[in-house]
Amino acid sequence: MVGIDALHYHVPNIYLPISALAEARGIEYAKLNKGLGLKGMALPDVNEDVAIMAAQAVINLIEANDIDLKTVGRIYLGTESALDAAKPTAMYVLEIVENKFENTQGKRSLKNCDAVDLTFACVGAVDAMHNCLDWIRLDESRKAIVIAADHAKYELNSTGEYTQGAGAVAMLLSSNPSILALDDQIGVATESVNDFFKPRRTFSKSNLLQEAAKLLGHDLDAENAAELLNSSAHRFWGQDSSEIELHLDEPVFEGQYSNTCYTNRIKEALEHLNVQKETNFLHEWNQLIFHLPYAFQGRRMITPMWVNWMVENKQSEVLKSETGLDIPEENSSDWNAFVKACSKTPAYKAYINANIAKGEIASSDIGNMYTASIFMSFISYLFAATENNEDITGQTVGFLSYGSGSKSKVFSGVIQDNYLEKVKGLDLFNTLKNRQAIDFKTYEQLQKKELKSPLRENQLNLKKIGREENDLGYRYYNA
Repeated sequence: MVGIDALHYHVPNIYLPISALAEARGIEYAKLNKGLGLKGMALPDVNEDVAIMAAQAVINLIEANDIDLKTVGRIYLGTESALDAAKPTAMYVLEIVENKFENTQGKRSLKNCDAVDLTFACVGAVDAMHNCLDWIRLDESRKAIVIAADHAKYELNSTGEYTQGAGAVAMLLSSNPSILALDDQIGVATESVNDFFKPRRTFSKSNLLQEAAKLLGHDLDAENAAELLNSSAHRFWGQDSSEIELHLDEPVFEGQYSNTCYTNRIKEALEHLNVQKETNFLHEWNQLIFHLPYAFQGRRMITPMWVNWMVENKQSEVLKSETGLDIPEENSSDWNAFVKACSKTPAYKAYINANIAKGEIASSDIGNMYTASIFMSFISYLFAATENNEDITGQTVGFLSYGSGSKSKVFSGVIQDNYLEKVKGLDLFNTLKNRQAIDFKTYEQLQKKELKSPLRENQLNLKKIGREENDLGYRYYNA
């Protein structure tokens, strides 16, 4: 038996209320709040990046559970917000953590710990977790820390802007776990698609120089631009290549297509799980935990499946009574309207409240966390149940993950007897409540990287980025 023995999180201390974004962009607030479940978006501060968020989550995990770092054999990070194309962000995290605990756990306490990044859009941390669980199954004495950390950033005024968010979740994996024992059967579905991606953008230096000259009121032809480039000793202009490749945080995406891919991959992954182990997931899984690009994504995706499940389980009369409609054929022209009507019924709302809603609470206040989204949803469910004095021991929790590009993994686990001791101190909802709201002007300045001073003091922070020839772009941190 292997799984999650302990977990913790970090969410940035500042956020933008969705109401402020809606007002500034001329979007009806109810569309974002009641339609998508959005209330706020977490934003990294000026000196806060994905390594800082990941490291803070790990530090919180270590301090809350008194973890001896020498017992940790792996620190695996799932992210799509990596800071370097060569050095794993996990190594920046390892360095920060070692420095933080040097006085109490000794110098280089993680020197024998394996560290790596795993990337597959929003499912990368699930991949990291499964990789580490298989490793632990080979030797029950092993322990691993898996981190999910990301900053979901979109272009200003884009259709994805209101789904932004940021944060990290860190989990201690072990045998005989205290919180969740995970099943070793996993449904997987993949298809190479272009629903969401972060390509290298290529720009001609000559064209850039000509455009810069035009902005300054000058004409510059291609020949003169080439001469200027050849004579420049500047790192940017004087490199051998005639092109500049840039990696941007903001993705290229098509929202509706991505939603379709999300739904299709999860259906295929569920089918694959059924081949291994027949699972009536809507009935057998007490709680459904989704990757949440926005808070209500999971419930909106699952609605047609729930209607079919109700029909197949002889609940047709309930649906007919509560909608006032006859049940149409699934592929008929009336089907979508019928599903929409079912989504407003007391039976559907009762299912959502019991089986999904607890996992949506944190997402509403944070926004999309990419790889960390599904695990924050799990924490939200655990903490909401605890606050409601619900005993969820023995409940089966199903996880429905998705990463663009695309892949879904679906799997389940069982809540363990000792979960409450590891959960009650997380204080998630008060943490979210005590963050600092910022105004829209400040938000735009943050996004454009116009602010130079942090809005709040943080113990961990990005100290500087190297500017010399031998450390150009290297990141230095205070712990």
